[in-house]
Amino acid sequence: MDSTEILSRLAVSLAIGLLIGLERGWRSRDEQDHQRAAGLRTFALSGLLGGVTGVLSQQVGQALVGFVFVAYALAFTAFHWLEAKAEHNMSVTAVVAGMITFLLGTMAVTGEERIAIAGAVAMAILLALREQLHRWVASLTWPEIRSVLVLATMSFLLLPLLPNRPVDPWNAINPYELWLLAILIATISFAGYIAVKVVGDRLGIVMTAVAGGLASSTATTLTFAQMNREHPEASRLLGAGILIAGVIMVARVAIVAVAINNTLLKGLAPPLIAGGIILCLGAAILLARRDDNAQKPNLEIANPLALGTTIKLVLFIAVVMLAAEVLRDYLGNIGVILLAFLSGIADVDAITLSMAKLGGKDIALTTATLAILVAVATNTLAKAALTAWTGGARIGLLVGWISAAAVAAGLAVVLWWPQA
Repeated sequence: MDSTEILSRLAVSLAIGLLIGLERGWRSRDEQDHQRAAGLRTFALSGLLGGVTGVLSQQVGQALVGFVFVAYALAFTAFHWLEAKAEHNMSVTAVVAGMITFLLGTMAVTGEERIAIAGAVAMAILLALREQLHRWVASLTWPEIRSVLVLATMSFLLLPLLPNRPVDPWNAINPYELWLLAILIATISFAGYIAVKVVGDRLGIVMTAVAGGLASSTATTLTFAQMNREHPEASRLLGAGILIAGVIMVARVAIVAVAINNTLLKGLAPPLIAGGIILCLGAAILLARRDDNAQKPNLEIANPLALGTTIKLVLFIAVVMLAAEVLRDYLGNIGVILLAFLSGIADVDAITLSMAKLGGKDIALTTATLAILVAVATNTLAKAALTAWTGGARIGLLVGWISAAAVAAGLAVVLWWPQA
């Protein structure tokens, strides 16, 4: 490095120290001078010390970084211990922050500047959000913590252990990719659970329908339809909630499918958008004409990351993937469409994930697109029938004709839109 680049990188090291020191200094701003172990200047100098050490290490050897870091850590810890002893403060955050500041300052000189800066920003945010994070942790329940641990185990422990290759005679089941898809669905479902917890189901049926649609539009439909038995005066409101959950389902299918296989966008987007617009308009009409005296039912969504549910989801996706390959071998594309129809009666996620993975590879792209659309249409009409069966004729008709119109709109686009 020439002198200009060295000065530039040292400036970044100093800026990293200043950023962390600003947060630390502001937090201890009420303390008198010389009564705290580290403030704005100390952290700024820590970052600069790391940068200078990085420059010197390129001349005398990398071992210098280790020696200086150990000496710095011991000195910083000693002074912080004296402060903690005087104030009876058991927090070790400042010590860890000082060590990371030194190392980020070194990284800014010897490694990637952008990574060092990103690390400093992340650390500053974590330090600044201390109270908010503590409140958030205090508000967690054990089922929620367990769900986070399950998701982390799925992602970081089990996933790397799975073979990343097909393990069946039809080359349909790749355990690594299958589990990765399960993680994707579990994450989306957990987002719906958190949405209900944060927003609160008493704030309105609309918000709970959105969150429920993220977790499971079919389960949300069944819940709202059952509520209609007890609150028939809220048929329009509950019907709107069912339609909103359907809109979220359509959007979720599109996002997941395109995220896995972006070549599906051209064929999926026009019909799904058309059907989604009809569902949105229908929900808006029902909301606008609802009875002002209608009660606002409560919706409780179970934790979507129960281990049993996750295993069942993985097995169901695996069965759909395997069945798609077997039916394609024996019946061709007709078998895949038949599978999409049968699968869509209960769920759209499995067939969506399967077709997105296989489309353009083992299955023709047009067949995969059509299969996803068939599953969405079948699921939409099946939920309308479920609404009528569970909730009664009035809410069934409200949801049914709008759902049929949405499916008709999507079909019209498929037949007449050249790009679909």
